[in-house]
Amino acid sequence: MTASSRQKSRNASGAPPTVTSCNFRSAGRLSNENARSLTTIHETFAHHVSSALDAYLGTGIEVKLGAFDQLAIKDHIAAIPPLTYIVPVTSSSVPGTMIVECDINLVFPMVDLLLGGAGGSAGGTRELSEIEEEIMQDVILLIVRHAENAWHIANLSLTAGRRVKSSVLHQYGPPTEKVTCVKFEIELAGITGSFQLVFPTTFLNVLIQQVKLDQPQRTRSIRYFPRPSIRERILDCDVEVATEIQGLRVAVRDLVALQPGSVLKLRAPVRTPGMLTAGGHGIFEATPVRTGSQKAAQLGRRMSSTNWERV
Repeated sequence: MTASSRQKSRNASGAPPTVTSCNFRSAGRLSNENARSLTTIHETFAHHVSSALDAYLGTGIEVKLGAFDQLAIKDHIAAIPPLTYIVPVTSSSVPGTMIVECDINLVFPMVDLLLGGAGGSAGGTRELSEIEEEIMQDVILLIVRHAENAWHIANLSLTAGRRVKSSVLHQYGPPTEKVTCVKFEIELAGITGSFQLVFPTTFLNVLIQQVKLDQPQRTRSIRYFPRPSIRERILDCDVEVATEIQGLRVAVRDLVALQPGSVLKLRAPVRTPGMLTAGGHGIFEATPVRTGSQKAAQLGRRMSSTNWERV
């Protein structure tokens, strides 16, 4: 492009083009719209898991959505605390492996409650026994089933594997690939901890696509609210209302002779009531009155000839 052509394009737009740098590290980040949709889904999921665990463990438990975070797999693995309970979850219909991670300080109270205890902690960090592993596996299955219900992905069937060490998570993707962590805060028997769902990019893309498919259905449903009936719409219409004396006849010569200050004799007895009309239809007999500084009409007998009730 020559200097003259660049000057012409600048003059046509009114301002020089804006050039911004591209940050390739931001690729794959959640948009604000997607983040809001995922937040709504997982707030509902947290509520259902809270109710299910409350019934399953037999004690009060509160589950709240904590936060979303996106980071590389290697950074996520480096931040996992020791002895964290980690279970991979796979699906035949969705590519990639989701990870469920639970704080070890929540595992022992859950196991203790399911064994008939009061939900006390282990009094220190240690590995789980085989029996404790089996009991905790059932808790993870409960969480996974509620995830299936919350995501509404067609033909989704999640399979929870056995517990793994954090060191084997490297096999689920390249070190620099980003994962999305959805963290949930749990308060159980006076102990506070968390568990989180970790999505690979492939799994997250399927979930976002499902969210977008659900949104038009909710939008279209708004158009099908029942419309008011014709009678209801007519009753909301504005109608001209007047108080008048009908059936009067005046000679044309009297009208032609009218001048400022003239008095026109209507030849109607004073005691003869007028009529309240709406849209030219008489409804009630009416007598002219005054209320304060305003003119008004006092309604009398309803006219038997009115046809308003037929509308």
